[in-house]
Amino acid sequence: MGKIVFISILVMLLLVNGTAENSLSDTFDIFGELESLDLEDDEIEFSDLPSWSSQHGSKILVNVDTFGAAGDGVTDDTKAVQNAWTQACSTAKSVLLVPPGRTYLVNATRFKGPCAGKLIIQLDGTIVAPDEPKEWDPKNPRNWLHFSNLSGATFQGRGVIDGSGKKWWAASCKKNKTNPCVGAPTAFTIDQSSAIKVKGLTFQNSQQMHFVISRCESVRIYSVVVSAPEDSPNTDGIHLTGSTNVVIQNSKIGTGDDCVSIVNASSNIKMKNIYCGPGHGISIGSLGKDNSTGIVSKIVLDTAFLKGTSNGLRIKTWQGGSGYVKGVRYQNVKMDNVANPIIIDQFYCDSPKSCKNQTSTVEISQIMYQNVSGSSKSADAMKFACSDTMPCNNIVLNNIDLERLDGKTAQTYCNSVTSINYGFIQPSANYLTSSDKSFIEENE
Repeated sequence: MGKIVFISILVMLLLVNGTAENSLSDTFDIFGELESLDLEDDEIEFSDLPSWSSQHGSKILVNVDTFGAAGDGVTDDTKAVQNAWTQACSTAKSVLLVPPGRTYLVNATRFKGPCAGKLIIQLDGTIVAPDEPKEWDPKNPRNWLHFSNLSGATFQGRGVIDGSGKKWWAASCKKNKTNPCVGAPTAFTIDQSSAIKVKGLTFQNSQQMHFVISRCESVRIYSVVVSAPEDSPNTDGIHLTGSTNVVIQNSKIGTGDDCVSIVNASSNIKMKNIYCGPGHGISIGSLGKDNSTGIVSKIVLDTAFLKGTSNGLRIKTWQGGSGYVKGVRYQNVKMDNVANPIIIDQFYCDSPKSCKNQTSTVEISQIMYQNVSGSSKSADAMKFACSDTMPCNNIVLNNIDLERLDGKTAQTYCNSVTSINYGFIQPSANYLTSSDKSFIEENE
């Protein structure tokens, strides 16, 4: 009912804002399209998939132990896991089983499709990475477990993907400025794949990013846990790049970087029932680094709880970039002790050197914040640091209630932003047009 009322408000705003009619019409249209990202019934049925055993007659079970895996966490099981993958991928109706109660030491490996049929990877044990950066495979410096060219594959189970990242973190220049700034492996990547389902897995202690979805179409991620210490550098939880039609639901993420990060060429993304913390919040970007183009659109976060994060709902872009972020809806979000609960930063600069001022930037428009409440540990509960040459426009605020954790008055920082505000807004954001204010007063 709340959605209907608010969309009705937007429709009526179209009628009273003649000078901004086209812009507001575009805003309304794209927010309407975002409604279609709601979950489908068949996706929910994914939780009913059974646990597999050797007695399952309708499936062909391929157990990594059968191929000589020791499962003791010490012996190198890479070859056994590779051979099991080759067998399962080439056989229709296969289930690749990593059995429970065992730990498999696996080095950097690429698991390539296409496979014969819709492969199920039943991961109930633990897969652990070698813990020594100096002994890492130089042929795969940025990947540990890399899956590509799959269609209709399912990754499920109660297993753990453990990146053994402690020594990698210690070698990072973000932990010690005397260290060289070099990349580290991503723990788990799904690349150039479609119709993928991931359910129930735990990703922990990644060398760098935990779980990357790259250049994929139609991915469903349910009930995953991502965990790393708060001070582990660059350990993003779930990172989306170049991907469309992705759902992340009922998941708990706490790392040393963004809980979820969404970057260039990603659209139609829905996140629902997300717990985030510790970490850097839920981020779009960064985009536009090194004068690059970044395009992100049609993003929904519905029902989330953020606790103790260094940012909340964040959009971050570098100066000098191009492209756009538009059609983003954040709704039903609660914050507990969060710095920068709502932030748009078009002056992002994650660099040891200062970033030079540039006039071009990634355009930001049609961003909705609805029913966002809780406590801020920063003075600015809302911060819109937008470009003077390309202001943020059509930023919609509806029912915002953010208070300082220390009891002081929360503030809003605004630079070059236009908005549509409706309902209770705390802290106040006094940059409405007179026609907007008149309409709201008449209809309260």
